[in-house]
Amino acid sequence: MAANVEDVTAADGARDETRLLALARDGDEGAFGELAGAYRAELRAHCYRIIGSVADAEDALQEGLLRAWRGLHGFEGRGSARSWMYAIVTNAALDLTRNRWRRELPVSFGPSASPGTDVGAPLTEQPWLDPYPDHWLADNTRLSPEARYEQRESVELAFMVALQHLPPLQRTVLLLREVVGFSTAEIAEQLATTPQAVNSALQRARGALRNRLPATSQQSALRTLGDQRTRELVERYADAIEHGDADTLISMLTDDASWSMPPVPTYFRGHDAVRQFLVSSPLNYRWKHVPVRANGQLAVGCYLLDQARDAFIPAVLDVLTLDGTKIAAVTGFLAAAVSSELPPPGDPEVNGHDVPEASARGTWISGPQLFSRFGLPDELPREGDAPQAVGKSPGGATESDGGHEKFARR
Repeated sequence: MAANVEDVTAADGARDETRLLALARDGDEGAFGELAGAYRAELRAHCYRIIGSVADAEDALQEGLLRAWRGLHGFEGRGSARSWMYAIVTNAALDLTRNRWRRELPVSFGPSASPGTDVGAPLTEQPWLDPYPDHWLADNTRLSPEARYEQRESVELAFMVALQHLPPLQRTVLLLREVVGFSTAEIAEQLATTPQAVNSALQRARGALRNRLPATSQQSALRTLGDQRTRELVERYADAIEHGDADTLISMLTDDASWSMPPVPTYFRGHDAVRQFLVSSPLNYRWKHVPVRANGQLAVGCYLLDQARDAFIPAVLDVLTLDGTKIAAVTGFLAAAVSSELPPPGDPEVNGHDVPEASARGTWISGPQLFSRFGLPDELPREGDAPQAVGKSPGGATESDGGHEKFARR
């Protein structure tokens, strides 16, 4: 019975797609929008996997859909509309990767800092990897629960960082074959190449990734933990930060856990280094937290008390990487409100890596803009009074003017 229902649903969908295509060819923009809308969520995620940037993925998707609309009469219907749209959007994404630096996270950018090291200047134009909202993946209701599991697994931070070490063509072939599920023949047609070239690129990509991926995915770790223990872990993490409890926070980390804060290249590894960083600055401030999911992983929206606004404002999105029941990495994506408090950059060489001179300046994403992607509010109400003091910004930099501090301390 279930198979029959699925067959009927698929047939109905094919008929509806044929109708929309016919209307779109006649100039009906609404029909094309409806047709493309069925694939928008998965196409956007596909662009993100190729590029590593949410904004660039949006640009590639829009450019690809525009090309599809303009080239609609060239679609002969030999394959599915989905495969045709993937071909166009994929090539738009590949065009954006030309002459671009690969996207990094601080832990793959250079060595960790020694205990007590001051946090360095933010590199706001360095192409850092962006976090991706889980609910954008969940919007793809066409996928089965098993397929959604795999979709989340394919945006986990470790997988995204590993992808960035592949040449764009190898990266794209791997994604089209192993994440999207197209055949070698379909991929060859989409990329205007041969099946032999596709198989060669796929073999090289698989070999390159083999030693870069962890033994266990975050999806597996979360399934093993279960919903109840997952909630408890997030609550304990948020509570420890809000109460300035370094002992509890450190006890939740693996021995070699890392703590990084893009766009800051400085990161810390190991209990001693992480503890010294936390007690020197972040744990001295007043925080509120809201749990969320990013890149198929546990995440927490972190809000700082802004004294001028008398409210908690978006500051950091912490994405947690688990190893069993402990946290192996905290990747805290800083918003502009925090990164702008850090010292100005100096030498364009950081941790032995030359970076573009433009990385020393430029803008960074605002807290409301970052948090809105995850459905998080752009402000949380203040409760009680907070003392005012002058010290270091939450990112670890000392205030240079000696005057009023932006964020309230505990």
